[in-house]
Amino acid sequence: MEKKLLIDAAHPEETRVVVAESSQTHDFDFESNEKTQITGNIYLAKVTRVEPSLQAAFLDYGGNRHGFLAFSEIHPDYYQIPLADKEALIAEQLKAEESAQKKELETITNEERDHLGDEVNSLEGFFDLSTGNDLDPNNNQTVDVGDKDNSAEILEEDPFPVKRPFQRKYKIQEVIKVRQILLIQVTKEERGNKGAALTTYLSIAGRYCVLMPNTLKGGGISRRINNPKERKKLKTILDKLDVSDDMGLIIRTAGSKTTAGEIKKDYKFLIKSWNKVREDTLSANAPSLIFENGSVIHRTLRDMYSKDIDKIYVEGDEKYKITKELMKMMLPSHAKKVQKWRESKPIFQKDNIQDQLSSIYADNVPLRSGGSLVIDQT
Repeated sequence: MEKKLLIDAAHPEETRVVVAESSQTHDFDFESNEKTQITGNIYLAKVTRVEPSLQAAFLDYGGNRHGFLAFSEIHPDYYQIPLADKEALIAEQLKAEESAQKKELETITNEERDHLGDEVNSLEGFFDLSTGNDLDPNNNQTVDVGDKDNSAEILEEDPFPVKRPFQRKYKIQEVIKVRQILLIQVTKEERGNKGAALTTYLSIAGRYCVLMPNTLKGGGISRRINNPKERKKLKTILDKLDVSDDMGLIIRTAGSKTTAGEIKKDYKFLIKSWNKVREDTLSANAPSLIFENGSVIHRTLRDMYSKDIDKIYVEGDEKYKITKELMKMMLPSHAKKVQKWRESKPIFQKDNIQDQLSSIYADNVPLRSGGSLVIDQT
């Protein structure tokens, strides 16, 4: 039975994706141009206004409204100050992170250390590995580990930079100027009259890892992976990746179910993606889109594609080129699976996939018992 990934991009206003096996649809996703997700996208933007009263800047990144960039989300690399002062700030940030980590470790009591260490490793303590909750002797859930001050865990996993205290040395109007060019990432969509929230601390998500190219942390493991043996194994894999000191890398929850080789390939893909972002930035003019993280094709190849998919068919010249290029970056040996749809019949008309998709929106849903559900507005 052939398993296929079908991408219908024949019409520019909408892109639809289906994973099908033996004419049966398993997964479906779509994206409309009327409402495109921009969270995670990286743009080259221009500062249009610096607002001292808010200690923030407004940037033109090409969206409907100017984006909002708080002072705390601006990396010291963009400060308009002497190079020596920049280096001193970055060193201070690194020192502050190390100091915060040390302080957090000191807050853990010996009892908590034993609970998170020996008892969990030996599986003799009251700890439910499936849920991550403490259990009392009567097997009742008591306190969620995530709610404790388990700083040793947070230390390794938190992908976000700690509070940056060096901002108090400057005000935003002293270091950021109008018409300055910044490379930013959208962290929150536009809502109502408010523009999108922006940051200069970038992150690029892969299938198993998240790369933070300008965060001064070596790496960590998702806090959702609470099995100590699994964490130890992933920590060993992470150490062998030899991540640069000026980058951060987080292994996602999906990384616990794969091999060291797959994680290494994903890391290399993220490095390639970052290098491409850098190259595209040098040749672009602000405002412009540099990296599209939220496109349905990118999400599909990252999260839905698996090795058991035999063919990837794409209808639409532009999206075919995009799919081929993405696959060459993610899994070069699988790029040959990407093929252009050349049949006269539309890609979803064959094997009656369109009829299956239409049934998703049907008011009447038949049940195996012979009855049915009728879904309608009231």
